[in-house]
Amino acid sequence: MGDLTGKTALVTGSSRGIGRATAERLARDGALVAVHYGSDAVAAEDVVTCIEGAGGRAFSVGATLGVPGDVDVLFAGVEAGLDKYGAGEVSLDILVNNAGVMGGVPPEETTPELFDELFAVNAKAPFFIIQRALRIMPDGGRVINISSGLTRFANPQEIAYAMTKGAIEMLALHYAKYLGPRGITVNTVAPGITRNGHPVFDIPEAVAQMAALSAFNRVGEPGDVADVVAFLASDEARWVTGAFLDATGGTLAG
Repeated sequence: MGDLTGKTALVTGSSRGIGRATAERLARDGALVAVHYGSDAVAAEDVVTCIEGAGGRAFSVGATLGVPGDVDVLFAGVEAGLDKYGAGEVSLDILVNNAGVMGGVPPEETTPELFDELFAVNAKAPFFIIQRALRIMPDGGRVINISSGLTRFANPQEIAYAMTKGAIEMLALHYAKYLGPRGITVNTVAPGITRNGHPVFDIPEAVAQMAALSAFNRVGEPGDVADVVAFLASDEARWVTGAFLDATGGTLAG
């Protein structure tokens, strides 16, 4: 256990990928972690089991984001879990807005319905999750938003998605100024191509092409990003706020 002992954390979309690695890392550092999932309760419980098996503490919380009442459902579960597992103290020290959906279609095939869904999940939900979290976040808290290298690196298949991530980056800039007097830091982490269980990562030729985009000639692993998030969640990052951290493995270096 590390320097997050006694802290509490919520990681949205943490049943797999970067979210799961982040939840496991924060728990390893001592935090009690709320493992949020949208639809896969079994996967979320597996994360909790793995955390507990390693000596950490966690509980799962289900809530579909991007729909009316989503934040109320999410925090009802979070607060109930914190009350139960946190010895009756309902306080959230660390919020990681990781949950998101991608578009994956050409611009001409992006429908208004898909566009609205992307913004509802990727931009609107994080804004109101932060708003709600601040009710129970003590001074000195941490907010970390997961963006994407696609705000700096063009992929025409993901224009609408990249727009949502550009929006979430503004949360760090403006909330950092607003919350500075409380000692709460707000930062953005932008992953690049990261192994996430998608079938494309089982194709050696595709992986080689993706790896070539990185300065390290490999694709990212979820743990690579989780370690950056863990730094921002720690006291060592107390003087970093409103920042954009490139966690693309050098992809944005060109």
